[in-house]
Amino acid sequence: MKNIVETGIEMGKFNKLMAAVEAAGLVETLSNDGPFTVFAPNDYAFAKLPEGAVEELLNDKEKLTAVLTYHVIPGIYKAEDLKNMKSAKTLQGGEVQINTRKGFRVGKANVIKLDIMCTNGVCHMIDAVLMPE
Repeated sequence: MKNIVETGIEMGKFNKLMAAVEAAGLVETLSNDGPFTVFAPNDYAFAKLPEGAVEELLNDKEKLTAVLTYHVIPGIYKAEDLKNMKSAKTLQGGEVQINTRKGFRVGKANVIKLDIMCTNGVCHMIDAVLMPE
Protein backbone atom coordinates (compact mmCIF):
# COMPACT_ATOMS: atom_id res chain seq x y z
CA MET A 1 0.00 0.00 0.00
CA LYS A 2 1.22 3.49 -0.86
CA ASN A 3 0.55 6.98 0.51
CA ILE A 4 -2.03 9.32 -1.03
CA VAL A 5 0.38 10.99 -3.47
CA GLU A 6 2.00 7.70 -4.58
CA THR A 7 -1.45 6.13 -5.05
CA GLY A 8 -2.64 9.13 -7.08
CA ILE A 9 0.34 8.87 -9.39
CA GLU A 10 0.16 5.08 -9.72
CA MET A 11 -3.57 5.01 -10.59
CA GLY A 12 -2.99 7.20 -13.66
CA LYS A 13 -6.40 8.87 -13.35
CA PHE A 14 -5.22 11.84 -11.27
CA ASN A 15 -2.47 13.37 -13.44
CA LYS A 16 -3.92 16.89 -13.32
CA LEU A 17 -4.61 16.64 -9.57
CA MET A 18 -1.06 15.47 -8.87
CA ALA A 19 0.36 18.30 -11.01
CA ALA A 20 -1.77 20.77 -9.01
CA VAL A 21 -0.67 19.24 -5.69
CA GLU A 22 2.95 19.65 -6.78
CA ALA A 23 2.38 23.25 -7.97
CA ALA A 24 0.77 24.13 -4.63
CA GLY A 25 3.64 22.59 -2.65
CA LEU A 26 1.35 20.02 -0.99
CA VAL A 27 3.22 16.83 -1.97
CA GLU A 28 4.98 16.59 1.41
CA THR A 29 1.78 17.32 3.36
CA LEU A 30 -0.21 14.63 1.55
CA SER A 31 2.70 12.17 1.80
CA ASN A 32 3.10 12.46 5.59
CA ASP A 33 1.29 10.51 8.30
CA GLY A 34 -2.03 12.34 8.03
CA PRO A 35 -4.45 10.71 8.32
CA PHE A 36 -6.49 12.32 5.54
CA THR A 37 -9.64 11.68 3.57
CA VAL A 38 -9.28 13.09 0.07
CA PHE A 39 -12.13 13.69 -2.36
CA ALA A 40 -9.92 13.33 -5.43
CA PRO A 41 -11.08 14.84 -8.74
CA ASN A 42 -10.02 12.65 -11.66
CA ASP A 43 -8.58 14.05 -14.89
CA TYR A 44 -12.07 14.20 -16.43
CA ALA A 45 -13.17 16.49 -13.55
CA PHE A 46 -10.41 18.97 -14.39
CA ALA A 47 -11.30 18.78 -18.10
CA LYS A 48 -14.86 19.93 -17.24
CA LEU A 49 -13.61 23.22 -15.76
CA PRO A 50 -14.10 26.33 -17.92
CA GLU A 51 -11.34 27.01 -20.46
CA GLY A 52 -8.33 28.64 -18.80
CA ALA A 53 -9.46 27.78 -15.24
CA VAL A 54 -6.70 25.22 -14.60
CA GLU A 55 -3.99 27.59 -15.87
CA GLU A 56 -5.45 30.40 -13.74
CA LEU A 57 -5.30 28.19 -10.64
CA LEU A 58 -1.77 27.02 -11.40
CA ASN A 59 -0.68 30.67 -11.60
CA ASP A 60 -2.29 31.60 -8.25
CA LYS A 61 -0.69 29.41 -5.58
CA GLU A 62 -2.86 30.80 -2.77
CA LYS A 63 -6.13 30.10 -4.62
CA LEU A 64 -4.84 26.72 -5.82
CA THR A 65 -3.94 25.73 -2.25
CA ALA A 66 -7.40 26.79 -1.04
CA VAL A 67 -9.12 24.73 -3.75
CA LEU A 68 -6.97 21.64 -3.11
CA THR A 69 -7.26 21.73 0.70
CA TYR A 70 -11.05 22.06 0.27
CA HIS A 71 -10.91 18.47 -1.06
CA VAL A 72 -9.24 17.14 2.12
CA ILE A 73 -10.74 16.39 5.53
CA PRO A 74 -8.59 15.41 8.50
CA GLY A 75 -9.04 11.81 9.61
CA ILE A 76 -10.05 8.62 7.80
CA TYR A 77 -13.66 8.52 6.62
CA LYS A 78 -14.57 5.47 4.59
CA ALA A 79 -17.89 5.25 2.71
CA GLU A 80 -19.56 3.65 5.74
CA ASP A 81 -18.57 6.65 7.93
CA LEU A 82 -19.59 9.26 5.34
CA LYS A 83 -23.10 7.79 5.08
CA ASN A 84 -23.82 9.15 8.56
CA MET A 85 -22.49 12.65 7.85
CA LYS A 86 -24.24 15.67 6.31
CA SER A 87 -21.04 17.74 5.99
CA ALA A 88 -17.38 17.78 6.97
CA LYS A 89 -14.89 20.51 7.84
CA THR A 90 -12.07 20.63 5.30
CA LEU A 91 -8.38 21.48 5.75
CA GLN A 92 -9.18 24.71 3.91
CA GLY A 93 -11.55 25.62 6.77
CA GLY A 94 -14.84 25.47 4.87
CA GLU A 95 -17.57 22.86 5.10
CA VAL A 96 -18.20 20.42 2.27
CA GLN A 97 -21.70 18.96 1.97
CA ILE A 98 -22.16 15.17 1.88
CA ASN A 99 -25.31 13.61 0.42
CA THR A 100 -25.89 9.86 0.21
CA ARG A 101 -29.66 9.86 -0.43
CA LYS A 102 -29.50 9.44 -4.23
CA GLY A 103 -26.13 8.00 -5.12
CA PHE A 104 -23.14 9.49 -3.33
CA ARG A 105 -22.35 13.18 -3.69
CA VAL A 106 -19.83 15.53 -2.14
CA GLY A 107 -20.68 19.14 -2.87
CA LYS A 108 -21.69 19.14 -6.55
CA ALA A 109 -19.52 16.13 -7.41
CA ASN A 110 -20.53 12.51 -7.77
CA VAL A 111 -18.34 10.01 -5.97
CA ILE A 112 -17.45 7.44 -8.62
CA LYS A 113 -15.01 5.22 -6.70
CA LEU A 114 -15.05 4.81 -2.94
CA ASP A 115 -12.52 3.69 -0.36
CA ILE A 116 -9.20 3.80 -2.21
CA MET A 117 -7.09 2.91 0.82
CA CYS A 118 -3.65 4.46 1.34
CA THR A 119 -1.05 4.20 4.12
CA ASN A 120 -1.96 7.69 5.36
CA GLY A 121 -5.69 7.80 4.67
CA VAL A 122 -8.38 7.12 2.11
CA CYS A 123 -9.33 8.64 -1.25
CA HIS A 124 -12.72 8.81 -2.92
CA MET A 125 -12.65 9.56 -6.67
CA ILE A 126 -15.02 12.36 -7.72
CA ASP A 127 -16.14 13.64 -11.13
CA ALA A 128 -15.92 17.41 -10.48
CA VAL A 129 -13.51 19.88 -8.91
CA LEU A 130 -14.99 21.33 -5.72
CA MET A 131 -14.72 25.10 -5.30
CA PRO A 132 -14.76 26.64 -1.82
CA GLU A 133 -17.59 29.11 -1.29
